[in-house]
Amino acid sequence: MTQAPTPTADTVRRLLRSLLADGTTGTAGPDVRPVRTAGAAGEHSTWWVGSRHVLRLAPDRETSARLRREPRLRDLVRPHIGVAVPVGVAHGEWADGLSYTLDTRLPGGSAEEHDVSAVGEADLAALLTGLREVPVRQAETLGVPRVGPRSLEALRRAAEGAAERLAEADEFDPVRLDQLTASATAQLAAQAGTAVLVHHDLRDEHLVVSADGRVRGVLDWTDAVVGDPAEDIAGLALAVGSPAAVRAATLAGYAARPCLRGLWLARCDTVVRLAGSLAGRDSGPLPLLRVQLRRAWEAILLERVTELREEDEEG
Repeated sequence: MTQAPTPTADTVRRLLRSLLADGTTGTAGPDVRPVRTAGAAGEHSTWWVGSRHVLRLAPDRETSARLRREPRLRDLVRPHIGVAVPVGVAHGEWADGLSYTLDTRLPGGSAEEHDVSAVGEADLAALLTGLREVPVRQAETLGVPRVGPRSLEALRRAAEGAAERLAEADEFDPVRLDQLTASATAQLAAQAGTAVLVHHDLRDEHLVVSADGRVRGVLDWTDAVVGDPAEDIAGLALAVGSPAAVRAATLAGYAARPCLRGLWLARCDTVVRLAGSLAGRDSGPLPLLRVQLRRAWEAILLERVTELREEDEEG
């Protein structure tokens, strides 16, 4: 297989000169900077273009197909979700068979830079509500794949082994996993007929948050699938914390089952991934994985009430 070329600032500038030939880039070419995120290296190279645009370059043909699909998917979801999505300015190929998209830059920071406020949680609720309203058949017509729900029981077993390894490294108390029993995972199995459009990558850098805590936009729809809505609840738990994620999902009309399923998907995932990173099997940076574990394991209201009852009984 041919090795994909590595994009450089000069590569990006040459491409952009032909795309932004309106006098806005100046004689020296546009100001370009690679986007740095706290997460692991993404599947596509992303560059800031001045203060108004974002350029993404796909590194392989599979990602290229998803990148080509994204503008049409954004057009489909835009009327439903209540928050902004980027507008495409140009698209094409930056190398043989490798796609690019040039999009408008949404104003605001990330959920890593700004805390989501109570009103911002309502924005997240609108996002989850809107995703449920997107016509699934239209999404599948665009090429969005349908993906079956993950086995929470298999994930629980993997997390149990990972938790023991984290305990040896003094990173996690495996007793915390005792709350999730085999019978609980059976009760939290995904129900048939509940598949919706799922963003499937609601990381903090994909949430555009303003200084006042409002969620103003959602980026990067390349990983979208038709599947388990609990996956997006899990993603929000990693991005903004479990209490905020569960509150937003509840406000969106989700009942206890998908909320708790999303919570435990996030919790087990963080344990497995942190253990994998410590063992050199996961490329995620340790500081980020530790933050995500902390966020996912924040107690939600029901757990806090239970803890208070237990303390009263002991007293």
